[in-house]
Amino acid sequence: MRKAGLLLTAILLLAVFSAGCISSSSENANISEKEATLIVFHAGSLSIPFQRLENEFSAYAEKNLGVKVKFQDEASGSVKAVRKVTDLGKKADIVAVADYTLIPQMLVPNYTDFYVLFATNEIVIAFTDKSKYVDEMKAHPEKWYEILARDDVSFGFSDPNQDPCGYRSVMVMKLADLYYGKPIFETLVEKNTNIYANGTHVYAPREIQVKNNRIVIRPKETDLTGLVESGNLDYFFIYKSVAEQHNLSYITLPDEINLRDFSKADYYGQVEITLGSTGKTIKAKPIVYGVTVLKDAPNRELAIEFLKFLLGEEGKKVFAENHQDFLNPPVAFGNVPEEIKELVEVKG
Repeated sequence: MRKAGLLLTAILLLAVFSAGCISSSSENANISEKEATLIVFHAGSLSIPFQRLENEFSAYAEKNLGVKVKFQDEASGSVKAVRKVTDLGKKADIVAVADYTLIPQMLVPNYTDFYVLFATNEIVIAFTDKSKYVDEMKAHPEKWYEILARDDVSFGFSDPNQDPCGYRSVMVMKLADLYYGKPIFETLVEKNTNIYANGTHVYAPREIQVKNNRIVIRPKETDLTGLVESGNLDYFFIYKSVAEQHNLSYITLPDEINLRDFSKADYYGQVEITLGSTGKTIKAKPIVYGVTVLKDAPNRELAIEFLKFLLGEEGKKVFAENHQDFLNPPVAFGNVPEEIKELVEVKG
């Protein structure tokens, strides 16, 4: 009788323990369901503000949405970022590019049906106190093209086939021909690379070659930052926000060539470039960044929440603190999600 009682007790205890395990497993399952990863393909020039914004969004999402969010970021040239989706078939939630026109040209309508213009920038020439003729560059910034043309000076820009900063830098030098009335593009670009121009139309071959060690080209603009900081490169064409973020010295260029001034859009549009990587022709225009959430985003609803965060006051504050101007308001095109309509101006 006693053995029977002990056996019954053991069975009851086992049942209670099993129930506890099931409950615990269930609770763990619920916790895991509240964890998510957002995959973000973005321009290299967005690395610093996006890292800060993602950290703030993670704290916000855990507190207000009950989700622990991790980010899987892939920084690259914007053309490359888009081609990861279109050519390689890689999955992403968010694509943010330094040239918004890449989205309607390459992602609409197959991969997304809306996009938002949200930030601006300008091209500058950055350097450090280790750069050759630095005192002269600071004292006479209008002589920038003469200094870059000297045989003992090295300079760089990013790959036009992968990165908007690269093709913008090349177009800046072609615009300089028009503004200064001198063969600056031929001297700085054609003599040093296989990039060439026919009038105001520039051609960037699929495989860009450099003809000497005076010029350095890297996949994205931020790849050149370390070379300048170490003194291995004298000057490079870069976005103003990136120069500020890295505490680099820089000179600004006239509004007629720096791609900053919206009132000079027609002037900029005199120059265009055809990219060997895509076969597409791009007109020079004021710099405007764009962002979208893809149709097949693995975590689309959460990605829309991050987009709201980016376009709201938090995003504006982060970008201002990182020396990058925000459009006020951001401008959206296409099938704009209801969740962000109050934060943007919808145009088409």
